[in-house]
Amino acid sequence: MHKIFTPALAVLALAGSTIALDSPAAAKGCIRGAVAGGVAGHYAGHHAVAGAAAGCALAHHHYSKKAKAAAAQQGAPAQR
Repeated sequence: MHKIFTPALAVLALAGSTIALDSPAAAKGCIRGAVAGGVAGHYAGHHAVAGAAAGCALAHHHYSKKAKAAAAQQGAPAQR
């Protein structure tokens, strides 16, 4: 039981810090990616926690690139 809660707690702490420090759009991307990655990881050999962490990182990266491209197109300075 300890094996399950320690990684899950780490992922929740990471997701919580990401949500608290980033904009709402980036947090939404992280949550969407974490859900999709968790489901994919679960079906790919019971690695839901690793899938959720990877999904969060990938979705956050995707939405950051998308926000920078939109800001550059509008001529506004991109955030981070």
